[in-house]
Amino acid sequence: MYIDMTLVVEKYGGTSVGTLKRIRSIADRIAVARTNGDQLVIVVSAMAGETDRLTDLANGILSQSSNDSKNIQYRDDESTKDNFRELDVLLATGEQVTISLLVLALQSLRIDAKSYTGGQIPIRTDSVHGKARILEIDPANVHSDLAEGRVVVIAGFQGVDDRGNITTLGRGGSDTTAVAMAAALNADECRIYTDVDGVYTADPRIVPTARRLEQITVEEMLELSSLGAKVLQTRAVEFAGKYQVPLRVLSSFEVGSGTLITNKVGNMEQPLIAGIAYNGDEAKLTIRGIPDQPGVASRIFGPISEAHINIDMIIQNVGLDDSTDLTFTVKRDEYAEARSILVEIAKELGAKDVVGDDTLAKVSIVGVGMRSHAGIASTMFDVLAKEGINIEMISTSEIKISVGIADQYLELAVRALHAAFGLDLVPSEDPLEPAAV
Repeated sequence: MYIDMTLVVEKYGGTSVGTLKRIRSIADRIAVARTNGDQLVIVVSAMAGETDRLTDLANGILSQSSNDSKNIQYRDDESTKDNFRELDVLLATGEQVTISLLVLALQSLRIDAKSYTGGQIPIRTDSVHGKARILEIDPANVHSDLAEGRVVVIAGFQGVDDRGNITTLGRGGSDTTAVAMAAALNADECRIYTDVDGVYTADPRIVPTARRLEQITVEEMLELSSLGAKVLQTRAVEFAGKYQVPLRVLSSFEVGSGTLITNKVGNMEQPLIAGIAYNGDEAKLTIRGIPDQPGVASRIFGPISEAHINIDMIIQNVGLDDSTDLTFTVKRDEYAEARSILVEIAKELGAKDVVGDDTLAKVSIVGVGMRSHAGIASTMFDVLAKEGINIEMISTSEIKISVGIADQYLELAVRALHAAFGLDLVPSEDPLEPAAV
C-alpha cells in the first residue's frame, strides 16, 4: 500500500539541546513523530553557551601569545586570516558534539539514525570564515539515508569550502542550515524549535501584552529580523522566501502551533502592523560642513565599508552655502572605529567637524498593510510626540518605518506604539485601525 510520507526538517537551538535531559526529550519527541511515518531531518546547534566557551578558549590562547588583548574578531586582514580558519575549526566542534549525542539518544530508543557534519553532507560554502555563505548542497547522502528509514541529524552553522576548509555561517547560522537543507530536499515544511513559542507582535519582556502571531509574511519577518527581532536569523528568512520553504517557529518546551512564515499574505482582518522591533545598540555620527558635490558620499562611505562597518540609517541635509551635513548610524560597538575613520575623512574633505552620539536606539513598526493605507507614519509620530520622545532620525521602506531615539526612551516607545496600533487586541477589535487609514 502506498503511503504519502511528509518530509520535515526540524532545527533545535542551543537552549533546546542545552542539557542531556533536553537532548533525550528531543529524542522522545522524534520517536513520537516517527510513528506517523514521516521522514525527519534534524539540524542542531551547539549546546547553550558552548560557542561562547570555545571562543573564550581561543581568546585565552591568543591573549597569552600576543600583546594584543582584544577579543578575536573576524576581519578580512591577511595577518590574521589563519587565525580565523582555525577558529572555524574550533567552533564547528560544538555542533559535532550535539549531533553525536542526539544520535546516541535516538539509537538508545532503537531508532536508526545517522549524523553528518556540514562537510559530510556536503554543504559547500565560500571561503569567508566566520560569515560564510552557502553556495550549494548535495542532498544525495541524505536522500539515501531517508529512503532506508533513518533519521538524519545534521550539524548546523557549518559547511566546507572548495579547498576542504571548515567554514562557519555566523551567529544563528543553524537556522540558515535548516532552511537551506529544506530547500535542497524539497521538504514539506521547515520547523525551527526554540525557547519561544512563535513570533510575537513585540518582545514580551518589554510588552507583557504582546500577542503571538499565527501567521506572518516572509517580507514582514525579514524586516523584523533585520531590525532587531532575534527569533530567526535574517539569512534563514531570505532562504525561505527565495526557495518557497514553508517555515514555522515553535517552542521546544510546550505544545503549540507556533507561527507560520509564508509568502502568502494573510486574511483581510489582519492588523495593518504585524509587529514592532527594536535595537538598543545604535550610535550615530555626523560629519558637518562638507562640500555639496558629486563623489563626496563615496569618499566618506568607501573607507567605512572597507573597515567592514555596516551603516544603517542615513540623512543628508544641504545648506545654503553649498555645504552639507551627513548623518548615519552604526552599531554601538563599531562607533569608536567609525568615528576615528570619519575624523580622518573630515580632514581630507575640509569639513567643519565630526560629532556623534552612542546612546541611540532604533524602534521600527512593520506591516504589509502600509502599502495600501496612508496615515500610519503620522500616527506613529503623534504617539511618540505625546510621550515626549524626540525623533532624531527616520528611515522607511514599503512595509516599515524606523525611528532613531534616545535609548532611555526605548521601552516607553515600544509599549506606547504597541498599544496605539492595537497589537495586544484581537485584530477585528483594533480601535485605532480606522484612524490609521
